[in-house]
Amino acid sequence: MDYRKIATEILECIGGEDNVSHFEHCSTRLRFTLKDSNKVKIDELKQVKGVLGVVMGAQCQVIIGNNVVEVYDEILKIASFDIKNSSEEAKKDQKLGSKIMDFVIGVFQPLVPAIAGAGVLKSVISLLVLFGILNNTSVAYTVFNNIGDAALYFIPLLVANSAAKKLKCNQMVAIAAVGTLLLPNITTLLATEGGVKLFGLTLKNIAYAYQIFPALLTVFLLAFVEKFFNKITPKPIRIFFVPMMCYIIVLPCTLLFLGPLGYNIGTLLTTIILTIYAKVGFIGIGLFAMLLPLCVATGMHKAFLPYAISTYSETGKEFIYMPASLAHNIAESGACFAVAIKSKDTETRSTAVSAGISALFGITEPALYGLTLQNKKVLGSVMIGAGISGLFLGLFSVEAFVVVGPGLASMSMFVNPDNSMNFMYAVIGFVIAFAVSFIASIILYKEETATSNTKQEQTKIAQESNEVVEEDVTLESPLTGEMINIEDVNDGVFAGKILGDGIAIIPSEGVLKSPGNGKVSMIADTKHSIGLTLDNGTEVLMHVGLDTVKLDGKYYDVKVSNGQTVKTGDNLIEFNINKIKSEGYELTTPVIVINGDKYSIANSKTGPVKAGEILFDAIKMEA
Repeated sequence: MDYRKIATEILECIGGEDNVSHFEHCSTRLRFTLKDSNKVKIDELKQVKGVLGVVMGAQCQVIIGNNVVEVYDEILKIASFDIKNSSEEAKKDQKLGSKIMDFVIGVFQPLVPAIAGAGVLKSVISLLVLFGILNNTSVAYTVFNNIGDAALYFIPLLVANSAAKKLKCNQMVAIAAVGTLLLPNITTLLATEGGVKLFGLTLKNIAYAYQIFPALLTVFLLAFVEKFFNKITPKPIRIFFVPMMCYIIVLPCTLLFLGPLGYNIGTLLTTIILTIYAKVGFIGIGLFAMLLPLCVATGMHKAFLPYAISTYSETGKEFIYMPASLAHNIAESGACFAVAIKSKDTETRSTAVSAGISALFGITEPALYGLTLQNKKVLGSVMIGAGISGLFLGLFSVEAFVVVGPGLASMSMFVNPDNSMNFMYAVIGFVIAFAVSFIASIILYKEETATSNTKQEQTKIAQESNEVVEEDVTLESPLTGEMINIEDVNDGVFAGKILGDGIAIIPSEGVLKSPGNGKVSMIADTKHSIGLTLDNGTEVLMHVGLDTVKLDGKYYDVKVSNGQTVKTGDNLIEFNINKIKSEGYELTTPVIVINGDKYSIANSKTGPVKAGEILFDAIKMEA
């Protein structure tokens, strides 16, 4: 896949780099905060090869799927975002709801990896205790359990960092200010029997560890105070005077007013959710699970993050959003695998399998935008499976002990040492979601076949847009050396053909050449591997040496650049064989076709080979 091309086309469709005021990514989406959303060419953006979907709202969300990191990195390479000088006009154009959603995502989304990683660690530790593998009085348990608890205990500091970044105030000052609330001496002072007073006002006895809203309000005030004193303070003393005034003003206000207010907001939010849950009961979780496909598609599921994180921080568990997410995620997976079985189209099957695996592990955007939202019957199957599973999970009051996308690898999040059945009910809910959506899709899904006129129109469009004409191609050897079967490579990823089929060469000369005509689609930062997209559409990856990423580019000299057109026999990479060997690395070089859903390998052989001799044929597979 040509990530550089995808990145270039996306930038063009969103109005160019000058239209971006903030840029980030999550597990499957590129998230652009734009100065002028009217400049986005939505229809063209949706047609970019590699883009699964587009959601316009507080941010322009471009759904990429599992390749999001690669596309994100390419965009950063070709664009220079002037974030600091982002125009205030963009903010004025945003509606209030969009501004709030943008702020919520910007503050709470960055917290998820830290919380999820720590939470899963704690759940694994609980699982080991449950099975008697680990003693809960041992030193190992104490150490790792506290490691898992740290992210939640210090969540006020995490909030301070992300909020300060979003509000564009000094992040270090914000962390230090909020850190004051966690100091043992302050905690002891607030807990003084009979209470203590500051400036004649009583300080509330609140334990600020595990709290998110007091920290958020603190940074709000800090941003305002810092901005004010930056304007009026002489530059020579600004470096110490502004932070000092922030501490003097903000911390007393927090201890007296903002801290208690934030604490009450968190308590009120949890109370509201619990009241709603008490009214609708388990039916609410079923309905929520049914609606999650639509919430995720629009990005509205992020609005539940403050509730989920706040509830989890305060109580150590969550029993609405996470169980509903489990039902939805696994229902997406079940539907995808059913489509993979029923579909006769090679590309659809490939998409369905890949998306089904992602959804099985809690990442649903590839499934949503690759299949679910494109077929109403698949969407209906997902909603049926998610709804029935959600009803079951709600009926048995399944609780989650980690805030992370539920999936196969994170099922330990439902382990409760005090209630072993909680995990069993979660597993049953998992099976129900998968089975019901799978069966529903098997029954309801029907392949949409294009008419011959449509295919002719598609062919014409492809020709007019200069897309490649896919056909067979013979690749020439990029190296001089000894050819061996890919299965004999001393690396499980290549030998197992996980990345694709091909051949491997043990080089005797340190020059890697182009095996065909095409363009450079990828060059590793560490210079040891390169990807080409040949003129016929074959995507080739060449990896010079095994585990040579650890050399960090040493002894490699790349002769081409990303996006450059190359011809058969052009020098791509020169490398020092002797020095690489002296570092203890094998120079076996796999040459593989990574789009194996379109091309198969034929006529490969083993034995001595010279650069330029026939390597193998890449045969276009029938659809």
